Amino acid sequence: MASACALHILVKTEKLAVELKTQLDKGANFGALAKKHSLCPSKKKGGDLGEFRRGQMVKAFDDVVFKRPLLKVHGPIKTKFGYHLIKTLYRS
Repeated sequence: MASACALHILVKTEKLAVELKTQLDKGANFGALAKKHSLCPSKKKGGDLGEFRRGQMVKAFDDVVFKRPLLKVHGPIKTKFGYHLIKTLYRS
């Protein structure tokens, strides 16, 4: 079973997600933005979700983590939880 490790920032609005993505594209620190803005409990760890397996996250999230390039920030990705910015650190 494939597994991966990813960071994410979860926010309520697409507008905020786009603003944060712009900051990240300009070199802002992912962990610092996650701690300040994310609605997910993972914000305490800078958005680090740790290692998880394919199928443990909602499909839209999984599709980004397991199919898109590593170490790039993807998003905003809409799920039932809100809008995510996702950075996959590794897959195995």
